[in-house]
Formats: sequence, structure tokens, C-alpha cells
Amino acid sequence: MARRKDIDGSAGVPTFYGKELRWKREQAGLTLQQMVEGSFYGLSHLSEIERGQRRMPLDLAEHVDRVLGTDGFFARRCADVQQARQGGHASYFADVIELEKRAQDIEEWEPTLIPGPLQLEPYIRAVVHAAHPRETEGGTAAKVAARRERAWIFEDPGSPETWMVLHEATLRQPIVGANEMAEQLAHIVEVARHRRFIPQILPWNAGAHPFMMGTTRLMTFSDAPPIMYTEGMYSGQIIDDPGLVGQYTRAYARLRAAALPPKASLAMIEAAAEDYRNGKHRS
Repeated sequence: MARRKDIDGSAGVPTFYGKELRWKREQAGLTLQQMVEGSFYGLSHLSEIERGQRRMPLDLAEHVDRVLGTDGFFARRCADVQQARQGGHASYFADVIELEKRAQDIEEWEPTLIPGPLQLEPYIRAVVHAAHPRETEGGTAAKVAARRERAWIFEDPGSPETWMVLHEATLRQPIVGANEMAEQLAHIVEVARHRRFIPQILPWNAGAHPFMMGTTRLMTFSDAPPIMYTEGMYSGQIIDDPGLVGQYTRAYARLRAAALPPKASLAMIEAAAEDYRNGKHRS
């Protein structure tokens, strides 16, 4: 039997929390499966929490407290873990930040916006102010920094291999000024040409297609089952049910089939950047 990997509780609040949870569970003589019985969560979800790789939802923390008789300890610590992992990102995105660090492959669909790790500062600021018009300068700066820190996903040679489908609207809608849009699109081309990011563009006239609503991301791992993440304007959801993940995966394959090939997609992004640069972009 392979030796179980120990948890370094000194690495941060989430791992300290997870190590304490594992210790309490094992002290009670319970398996992961026994611990989640009666909750709405699966064994793998709890295992990732114990390893500090996922945030504990409040309802699961309350369930754990009831099973272990820990007098609300884990429910009270939920806020601490969330605050420790949130930084400049929305709280519902905290788990995704941890999961993408372990991902082997990422497949993503963006219907309206350039993906966060590819966004440059002017674009980030415009998006933040549109969603949070009363955000302070300090809050905006924190969100800019947090998003730019995730640029490694597309720029680091050791990052997950990423295949992304973008709707043509992400190129044509001038989120920022023409010169800034030109720079933003040129940045996408540069990253795509020199790193591990493969883009496809879904043309505006492609007709009905899968994923006509919301951002979607499929992440696969070498040591865990795949998961799907979907996001709206102010919320996000991780889906790990095998049947649903399989359904999303098949739908994503159909979406890729409807999109332009990578070479033609890259040429379209370059042409859009040039149009903005020359004042010829079409709305």
C-alpha cells in the first residue's frame, strides 16, 4: 500500500484546518466515506479539504461538527479559511485558484470576456468597475494584482495545457479604448504563439451551440477525477458529479467542433488587433 502523504499544517490556514479535520476524523475512527454520509458531498470533496486544496462549505462544516461532536469548531473556522484564500478574488473562486495549480489540462469557454489570466491592467480595471462600480482604488488594485498573478497559467512552460474557445464577441466588443484593445489582443496572440495556450474562436454567426450561457471550465488532474466549473456574474459553482462532468465534456467537444481551427482563430485575433490599431474595428 502506498504511503499516505502527510499534510504540512504550517503551509497556511487551509492546510492547518485540513490537517486538524483529518486528525479529528481519524481519532473518531471514521473513514472519509463514513464522514460524508448524510451530507450532500462526496468522498473526494472531503479528501481535498483535508489536504488544504478546497474550501469547506458552511453546511458541510456544520455536518462535520455534528458527526465529530466538535461544538461548532469547524463551522466557526470557515470564515478564517475563506479570508485566508480569497485575496483579490471572489470568495466562490477560492477553490478554483487551488485546483488550477494542480490541473494537468484545462479546457475553457468564454462567451463575453477575455479570460482573467490573459487580461492586462486596463481591461481588468474596466471589468472590475463594470461589475463593482463602487469599488475603492485599493480594492481595484488588489483585484488587478490577483488577476495578473494568475498569468502563469498561460505563460509558464510548466503550466497546464489549455485549450480555450472564445466567442468572436470577445474580440469585437471594445471593453477599453481602441489602442488598449489592440494591445490586449496582441498580448493574447503573443502568449498563444510562445506558450501552451491554444485558442479557438466561435464565429458570431455559428448559430445555436452548446454553452450559450456563462463561463465554463473543465479541469483534469493526474491524481483526481475531472471537475467542471461554471460561473455567472456574482457566483460560481464547482461540479464534480461524474455523470454531469461527462455530459459537459461531450458538450465542450461539440463546441470545439463548431469553432474555427486554431490557426484561423489566431489570424482572426491578429486581424482584430490590427483593426483597433488602425481605427477600423467593427462593432
